[in-house]
Amino acid sequence: MRHITLQVSVRDVVFGENVTIIEPVNIYGCKIGKNSFVGPFTEIQKDVVIGEKCKIQSHAFICELVTIGNNCFIGHGVIFVNDLFSTGGPAMRDKDLLKPTIIGNNVSIGSNATILPVAICDNVVIGAASVVTKNITKPGIYAGNPAKFLRSIEGTNTYTTNALNGEISETSESGINN
Repeated sequence: MRHITLQVSVRDVVFGENVTIIEPVNIYGCKIGKNSFVGPFTEIQKDVVIGEKCKIQSHAFICELVTIGNNCFIGHGVIFVNDLFSTGGPAMRDKDLLKPTIIGNNVSIGSNATILPVAICDNVVIGAASVVTKNITKPGIYAGNPAKFLRSIEGTNTYTTNALNGEISETSESGINN
């Protein structure tokens, strides 16, 4: 019986200066900004971009098409999802079925959160074990399944940059766009 053995590795990665990686990890075909940290047992797939001064804790899974801004914290066991099973099952490597996720700057995502294909604006905290199912357009603290706005963070304004197209707009009270 024939089998294929693949080993964990770090390959085809563009690193900024002073990036720390704690092995074992499986990181390939991505970009990681300067002064960032990646903990052990983490997978970062191709076409992922991680900004500067980010901390990716152990056991995180960052799938294709995720962009993470600067000064972000990704807690232990955070899972990013890019396949919504739109055809009733997995995309089976059909990249046309995958959806992107955009995380703004100064975003902290608590341990074991699940992030579906969404855009999250700057200055957001996602509580541990939360499930983010819709775009977040208002800075603040969100938690739950599905994640809901809990409160503002002192010192942030009600205007935000749309992570997908750079537009600046006033946000709704809930901070979640359908």
